[in-house]
Amino acid sequence: MTEMLYMKDIDSNYIREFDAKVLEKGFDYVVLDRTAFYPLGGGQPSDVGWLTWPGGKAEVKEVTKKEGVRHHLAQNPDVLPEDVHGLLNWDRRYAHMRMHTAQHIVSGVVYDLYKARTVGNQLYHDRSRIDFAPVKFTDEMMAEVERKCNEILATGAKVEICTESREAIEKDVDAQRANLDLLPKSVRELRVVKVEQYDVCPCAGTHVRSLSEVGRVKIVKKENKGKDRERITYELVRPQ
Repeated sequence: MTEMLYMKDIDSNYIREFDAKVLEKGFDYVVLDRTAFYPLGGGQPSDVGWLTWPGGKAEVKEVTKKEGVRHHLAQNPDVLPEDVHGLLNWDRRYAHMRMHTAQHIVSGVVYDLYKARTVGNQLYHDRSRIDFAPVKFTDEMMAEVERKCNEILATGAKVEICTESREAIEKDVDAQRANLDLLPKSVRELRVVKVEQYDVCPCAGTHVRSLSEVGRVKIVKKENKGKDRERITYELVRPQ
């Protein structure tokens, strides 16, 4: 099992480099004993970056987690020694952290205003999209969502990551907002992202410490994706 260094708390999401041992080599990948690279999943792209060692460097082009956490390389894995140093492409990771934290705010606002659940999402470094149902957005509704999101983001509220029991979350959080029905009943301990005063939701993604790091949400598109299902696409604008 690979130790996921970013999972512990909010500060661990800011780990940019780390030392690790190579446990396994495949045709285009290596498995490490520990990593700060986020693997593809949950609507968030994987991190990319490099594994380095004295006199050598290999590009990490994608990280997946289907059969262990695999760091897929642009070079032949056979060139790697046992001990390596990982470096994240930090600009890309940090963009995903800002986008993912914003997604929690947008999803929470839409649920609070219109009781529409988040039924799909995909993050990118420069934009993100969220699918909601059941809902039929008007331009006025979109303007209200954007206004409310930016009002919350302007507070600079703190973001926390912790582990809580499923029972506690079921008691304190709206199950529809948190999509608890999508989590297997066997999962009893949940990694939870809390935005001070505004949102609580189980999530395995990476996030920023404060809403002040996010910027402003700008909704750039809405699309009909079927009966009572709509998609909105947003970008983030850095505060001046």
